[in-house]
Amino acid sequence: MAHAIEAPASTTAEGPTSHTPNQTAKTGGALAIRPDQTAWTPEQGAVLRQSGIKDQVTPAELSGFLHLCQRTGLDPFSQQIYLIGRFSKKDGREVYTPQTGIDGYRVIAQRVTAQTAGSYGYEDTVWCDASGRWRDVWLADEPPAAAKVTVIRNGQRFSAVATFREYVQTFPDGNPKGLWAKMPAGQIAKCSEALALRKAFPHDLAGVYTAEEMDQADNTAPMAAPRDFIAEAKNAETAAIVRVVWMNAKHAGAPDDVLNRIGAIGAEKTAAEQQPTPDNDTAADEVVEAEVVTEDSDTPEQPAASLDEMLDKLFLQAIENRFHIDVLKQIAGAARAEKVIDMEVEGPPPARERMTLGALIDLLLADAQAANAERNAA
Repeated sequence: MAHAIEAPASTTAEGPTSHTPNQTAKTGGALAIRPDQTAWTPEQGAVLRQSGIKDQVTPAELSGFLHLCQRTGLDPFSQQIYLIGRFSKKDGREVYTPQTGIDGYRVIAQRVTAQTAGSYGYEDTVWCDASGRWRDVWLADEPPAAAKVTVIRNGQRFSAVATFREYVQTFPDGNPKGLWAKMPAGQIAKCSEALALRKAFPHDLAGVYTAEEMDQADNTAPMAAPRDFIAEAKNAETAAIVRVVWMNAKHAGAPDDVLNRIGAIGAEKTAAEQQPTPDNDTAADEVVEAEVVTEDSDTPEQPAASLDEMLDKLFLQAIENRFHIDVLKQIAGAARAEKVIDMEVEGPPPARERMTLGALIDLLLADAQAANAERNAA
């Protein structure tokens, strides 16, 4: 639900009232944030909208931002702190988070130090190259691998290291963009300083991050190259592997013309594998005799119609849900127990060539293992 940035007028015992000029003067202007303020005023809300905050911002995000401004003493109307929206797939909307610059961190650190009569300072910033060697000045053309900043507060050292690869803002092709391309050493040093300051002033800087730290949140993931299922089918060594490719393509939502092309490739490979040769004529005869013996054995027969229905359901579930490997192994065990593991059945679409039930289960196992590998890679 959208929420407009506005707040009710303040109230007195007599009822709602508006801010008078005298009241405004006492608080330092219409945009000044009062310590006892619990919601943004209409005037403040109007300026926040102009800064880029949309009506989709939630009341909780606005209330949290007000509290943070009061706690840190940073002024959103002087661009010391701002609320940045970034689209979240999880929430289906722009999620707003407080953000400041490194100067805002320094202002808070100096103010807190003055208020507590303490002290704070820095050691020299150092940068690290890819080999792990630290330098007190960065002169190389390539970006540093990391930067280290040490803050000293009340005599205690607070060090922090920020690596370039974790914070760099990039284009979709992976190349640095903006100041990360022009001044990489300065940008990563700011991130390291922010980390060190947050260690030194945890209460005062909790909940707000610097712009340099959040730049990487805007990175666009590179588009993955589309999977070429037809090429995989052409390069497959056997027709059985082509059937696995067809199942993967079906599961990935490939169009019918791609599935048909893969099916044609599978049919070609099946035909090539079934071509008789002088060396296997005898073996073929033996297979025929073995099949005749099997038919005369005590192996129980099943009605063809019910078996076909079962197999069609098996194909559908395997393609749509990717059978778990353990489930397929249980099916294989049951088939052996029922003495139907060597029964010839119709293979998966589109070719539907004849194979044993054991070969079919092995095929589905290969598909399930490929799916499991995909999930682990993701």
